[in-house]
Amino acid sequence: MSSVTNQRSQKLILIFIDLAFIFLSYILAFRIRFENIEHRNWDAFLSLSPWILLIGLFFVTMYELYTVDRKSKWDIVRHVIIASTLMMLITMAASFLFREFALPRSVILIAYIFINIFLICCKLVIMQLLSIKSGIVFFVGDIEEKQKIVEQLKFQFGKRMKVKYSSSEESLDRIYQTLQYVDYVIIGSNISSEVKSKIIFESVKNQKIVYVIPDFYDLLLSQSIITTIDDTMAMAVKPFGLSLGQQLVKRLYDIVASFIALVVLSPLFLLISIIIKLDDPTGSILYKQKRLGKYNKEFTIYKFRSMVEGAEKNTGPILAGENDPRITRVGHFIRRTRIDELPQLFNVLKGDMSIVGPRPERAYFTEQFEKDLKYYSYRNTVKPGITGYAQIMGKYTTSVDDKLRFDLFYIRNYSFLLDIIIQFRTLIVLFDKSKSEGRKERENIEPKKQRSLHY
Repeated sequence: MSSVTNQRSQKLILIFIDLAFIFLSYILAFRIRFENIEHRNWDAFLSLSPWILLIGLFFVTMYELYTVDRKSKWDIVRHVIIASTLMMLITMAASFLFREFALPRSVILIAYIFINIFLICCKLVIMQLLSIKSGIVFFVGDIEEKQKIVEQLKFQFGKRMKVKYSSSEESLDRIYQTLQYVDYVIIGSNISSEVKSKIIFESVKNQKIVYVIPDFYDLLLSQSIITTIDDTMAMAVKPFGLSLGQQLVKRLYDIVASFIALVVLSPLFLLISIIIKLDDPTGSILYKQKRLGKYNKEFTIYKFRSMVEGAEKNTGPILAGENDPRITRVGHFIRRTRIDELPQLFNVLKGDMSIVGPRPERAYFTEQFEKDLKYYSYRNTVKPGITGYAQIMGKYTTSVDDKLRFDLFYIRNYSFLLDIIIQFRTLIVLFDKSKSEGRKERENIEPKKQRSLHY
């Protein structure tokens, strides 16, 4: 039976193995680069090794290299290559910063190759071993949510994983009996708080790992402050939004980061502008559209044009399809790589947007979503962003209610460090087709009850 303790131990062991492979890669790189290692080179490595391991630990945890159960083989390759590339670049910067010039760049490059080989092979072997094992997931919720989540469970835990189901109306005694013989327990969002707490208590007592799909109440209580009223414990629930101090720090970072990015990326802006014009000489380079920002204040968003001019002239506002004929040849590439979003750096510099935040929506779609999703308006208590928590955790086709959960979680748990993590993990999104592909035709108009958050 799986337990929380076993999961934590497994995570720590895998992190230690990854760090050991990183250290081993540098030793092998020295052996290949030098027949006889000079003392000054070895001393430079030893003085930098704590920083190398610290950088490695940061990116191993940042990109969750210690887990393979939610990733495909290509996901593993992408995560490892991006993490190791950033490790290499920052290690080079650290060697310059600490004046350890005796650590040759060739050693860092050779170590980079070994790190990729070792980590990718290790992860694939672990994935293969885990795929042999089978287990049981126990889902408690309503039938609608069960139908939606069953395929996601297969991806999350593997195809050999069996799924057991109990309705939220099932007797607690029967639920308690079933959960004794399963590995994981998942609780749906529309179960009453009383029943939910009882199932969680029984699951923890039986050393089961519990996953709870949160409702708005759960998200509201996250990051609440424990206090007392005389001698009675109470939880202080703060309003949605950022404090004045958080807003000032976030705005200062947005100004500095967007200005530097615009200067550094100016050659790319020029190149993309030329390519768009060559592809369609009569069309505009930038696409402008009205979106809703903080507190539903309307602003003009900028993008590189990826569709034919006047794409919605005859259709009105509709979401882009998977094989949408309106997308130009250049548009397919810049949408897939998210280059079309880069002009929004001007929006960030102006103050309409932030680097990180919920994605801005059009008034037409916002009105629709607010009718179906009672708490949708809470996501507009912060500035919209170029990237966000929903973008790194979900996909383009992730349902509106699931994206809303991610957005509300971000607002509730905001920190400057979380913004930095989201930006680093956005690099994964750029190389993952499933994160940027268009909405499938059958999903263009979801049934109202499927979009509902059940809050």
